[in-house]
Amino acid sequence: MTATLVLAAHGARSEEWESVMGSVAERVRRARPGRRVEVGFLELSSPALTDVLAGAPGPVVVVPLLLAGGYHVHIDLPAVVARTRPDARVTGQLGPHPLLTAVLARRLVSAGLRSCDAVVLGAAGSSDPAALEDVRAAARLLSVRLSRPVTAAFASAGSPSVAQALSRIRSGPAPRVVIASYLLAPGLFHERLAASGADMVSAPIGADDDVAELVWRRFDEAVATGWRTAAAMSPGRPAQVRSVPSLSLTAGFPPPAA
Repeated sequence: MTATLVLAAHGARSEEWESVMGSVAERVRRARPGRRVEVGFLELSSPALTDVLAGAPGPVVVVPLLLAGGYHVHIDLPAVVARTRPDARVTGQLGPHPLLTAVLARRLVSAGLRSCDAVVLGAAGSSDPAALEDVRAAARLLSVRLSRPVTAAFASAGSPSVAQALSRIRSGPAPRVVIASYLLAPGLFHERLAASGADMVSAPIGADDDVAELVWRRFDEAVATGWRTAAAMSPGRPAQVRSVPSLSLTAGFPPPAA
């Protein structure tokens, strides 16, 4: 039986944010017509991920619509899946990845990026050092793509803050400082980036064919590869998803091909 793809997003008190998540899910569906794709939310938005998992037929692969690791990837999401659908597999987060880099570059160009601009990759932030490192890795990928330095900065937890990064860069020679929004959808954190005083802020990543392609790559990895079990993902021992393509909460899937 073909596995159901469940997209797991955080949730937000924003109709615009929810609309973008719906557009992302629709783009994923269009990439592989006829495949079952559902979307559920950890909190704030509906439908609840627990309800979606409970009603999904057959084997299930859960792909987090999250750009970096952290509490939701390592602890919250695996715990929800283990309670609700222990036969499901959970992949790693989306980023960092060159497909996201390509989208970020296009968003910057659409916003009016100039060759002389200094660039900051603006992310939400996290108290998890691994999540911050994921964002810094994404900044390095974007730096190579743009052939210029890119500084990772954070709108909430994490150092440097967006304000600190802007202050530091404005002391240099660049005539403008622009922010690449490393967010999937508009909301509170994008509003903070927009209000930061940067000369330009690109649109969030949003619905894009490259995002859909990346989701399906995570799905395919989950179907084809072996991973760690839920027992290894206790709150006291968060999984290190950066070093593996995805994680497993396994029963119900065939073993990977030799």
